[in-house]
Amino acid sequence: MSLLDATAPAAPRPPTTREQIERYFEISLYLLICTGFVTLTATGRLDFASILFVGAALVARGVLLVRRRTVLLPDRWTNRATVIYIVFYVTDFLFLSGSFVVATVHLVLFSMVVKIFSVQRDRDHLYLALLAFMEVLAAAMLTVDSVFLAAFVIFMLLAVATFVSMEMRRSAAQTQMLAEAPALYAATNGGAARKRGLRIRLKRLEGALSATAITLMVGIFAIAAVLFFMLPRVSAGYLGAFAPRNELVSGFSNDVNLGQIGVIQQSSQVVMHVTIEGDRRGAEDLKWRGTALEVFENGRRWSTSVAPQPLFRSLDGRFDVVRAQARWRTAMGEALAPTQHRPLRYRVLMEPVGVNVFFVAPEALSLWGNYRVIGVDSNGTLYDDDRDRPIGAYQGLSDVGRPTAEQLRSSGTAYPPGITIRYLQRPALDPRITALAEQITSNAANPYDKALALEEYLRTHFGYTLQLPQRPVDDPLADFLFVRKQGHCEYFASAMAVMLRTLGIPSRLVNGFRNGEYNDVTGSYIVRARNAHSWVEAYFPGHGWISFDPTPAAAQPLPDRWSRMLLYVDAAREFWREWVINYDFSHQRTLGLQVTTRGRQLADDGRRWVRRKYFDLVRGASRLRERATESPRVWLGTLLTAALVLGLLLTSARIKRAWRKRRLISSPARAPRAAAGLWYERMTRMLARRGWRKRPSQSPREFVITIEDPDMRRRVEAFTRSYERARFGGEAEEAEALPRLYEEITHR
Repeated sequence: MSLLDATAPAAPRPPTTREQIERYFEISLYLLICTGFVTLTATGRLDFASILFVGAALVARGVLLVRRRTVLLPDRWTNRATVIYIVFYVTDFLFLSGSFVVATVHLVLFSMVVKIFSVQRDRDHLYLALLAFMEVLAAAMLTVDSVFLAAFVIFMLLAVATFVSMEMRRSAAQTQMLAEAPALYAATNGGAARKRGLRIRLKRLEGALSATAITLMVGIFAIAAVLFFMLPRVSAGYLGAFAPRNELVSGFSNDVNLGQIGVIQQSSQVVMHVTIEGDRRGAEDLKWRGTALEVFENGRRWSTSVAPQPLFRSLDGRFDVVRAQARWRTAMGEALAPTQHRPLRYRVLMEPVGVNVFFVAPEALSLWGNYRVIGVDSNGTLYDDDRDRPIGAYQGLSDVGRPTAEQLRSSGTAYPPGITIRYLQRPALDPRITALAEQITSNAANPYDKALALEEYLRTHFGYTLQLPQRPVDDPLADFLFVRKQGHCEYFASAMAVMLRTLGIPSRLVNGFRNGEYNDVTGSYIVRARNAHSWVEAYFPGHGWISFDPTPAAAQPLPDRWSRMLLYVDAAREFWREWVINYDFSHQRTLGLQVTTRGRQLADDGRRWVRRKYFDLVRGASRLRERATESPRVWLGTLLTAALVLGLLLTSARIKRAWRKRRLISSPARAPRAAAGLWYERMTRMLARRGWRKRPSQSPREFVITIEDPDMRRRVEAFTRSYERARFGGEAEEAEALPRLYEEITHR
């Protein structure tokens, strides 16, 4: 051994199969944990402190994993931290988050961070995988967005890879069948080809594990998809009640403080999708009525004193809202004259925002949905009284017709007693409000013109803004009218409703939504939280409640390419909500009809296509026969040329191989190894014709020994030596000698 060999550092030992499985398992488990956390973060319900704390811990663990280092916390530290956090969990649930789900999510995240730095046993790895699953479960409770599907697919792939490698790791540790013996490396330490083969086998192992995980995941999702469409849901889920609610709930409840709609308008959260029958171009400009409130208290709070009455579904599956409203009107002494009806049918797909109010176009006539009972009050508000079925999808029929201006001007002031008692109430007001109302309407001769005058004055003399007052004021309404002179829709509607009451005109405040953005991809309107709106309804004898909107129009953002792409994203989300989240028996029936109709249509189209192609082929054959009869020589030459070209195309690969083989045989020095194999094959075929046949099990040297003729054996032995040097050593000189040695054997 040379001095250089003695002092050279030892080559790094290639990882064994067991070590490779261990590495694959660690990476897949880490990615599984990260995917669970990202899925939970994507819901938008996780607080910034939790995101920062857990994110930093996962980054630190990833750095250690890349550097192949391990940091373990002492058991006494983890035990003390766990005991302390139990006390903090109670505090978090009662005082900090105030939510069972949020506090439990914090507990899961804390346990995960502690465990990733204290994992020692197999059960610790299993515990980490279960914690990642709990994160995904929490995300499922906090959102129903389509982003969850993509995250869940990735989570499933990593889960399969993690548990497959976990089982292989456990089996390898128990049986030692997959472990490499130290002698294997010693035997292969000197051979680069053998070490390269070991690395190739390890890479193949990684590829096989990944392919197995992908195959299992695809199979799981395929079976789940079949079961999904075979077994529709009839319930809203078991854990949805624990999901936290948002600010929309307080904006559409029975008690609303002045300014809450302005808070809602600062969010871009999608609230619902509305599809209007017959509207293909987004031409409708409607308001979607939610809650109507008639009691104004303390100059800042709207509420209702009306208790809803239950309305049960009829045999044909609809809720007859107009009949329930007729009972309320009769009780209040109303008598409505017939108006010009304009029926409007629509379908609403609600997002899970926690609101128990149905948003309908005024005036609602009927409602269809998978609900057993709804509540209806005299203000026209529709509530979901079915606790087992939160509002998802429903259909409505409304009358959006409006009396003419002449009819409203001639309606008079003969208000029913029930209307005046309930809808003329007002608290103690700033005297300037009454004076302003009288000043604005001094030239109006009837209630309708007075309402128009108030509406126009507020639209043109005040500005629109979502910037709410930083400090509360004693009289928000007077501050809006005489100090700030700008606000959002709730201030405009409240001011008009109160001023109408000072003039003796019954009125009420309505909270709901504007139409929103029309998506021509799905043919539906996207209604977001920022489309929340408040307006006024004034009462006119004989015609009922008529809407007025005193809020000036706000600036709308201009569409761009990005907004166009968002329409496609919203279409995917709407499909997810419609056919995944809200999939029930009606969707199953619709899907079955679509599949049957589409299948029958495809079969008919296929038969027509085959028949059309058959007749085209017959007509083409007839034309070819006629042309061949007219000029047979031309067609015969064309056919021969086509046959020759086809034959060349079919045999081009064989011709190319033969030409390459002939080139190697004639110039062996170009590729000594390949040429040696070709010459040896030619030599054995020649000897087989002379009676010396080489068996496949014989090596070249063993074949030489079987030749009985001494002279022939000598010549074949010389050929074999040159063949081996050229074939395995790549020596060009020996390859060039093979044709000469072959000639000597041939001419013997």
